[in-house]
Amino acid sequence: MVTWIVLGVVLFALVVLALAVRPVLARLPRLRRAALALQRRAAEAESLRSAAEELQVRAESLQERAGVAQERIALIKASRGK
Repeated sequence: MVTWIVLGVVLFALVVLALAVRPVLARLPRLRRAALALQRRAAEAESLRSAAEELQVRAESLQERAGVAQERIALIKASRGK
């Protein structure tokens, strides 16, 4: 008699567990697709970050060139003014 009660409780617990796990298992494919999309976006963000760093370096270089050009223009104007 006690065996049947224990067996019934165990079976009931297994059924409850199966019912609780079922929605999670049903969502796994969507979660996997979402995780892959997030990984793709992270890769895109990384490439954009590296491109932005390259642009920053180029902008700094251009700024230095512009400063040199302004100094040269100032020298040219000063030499013409004399």
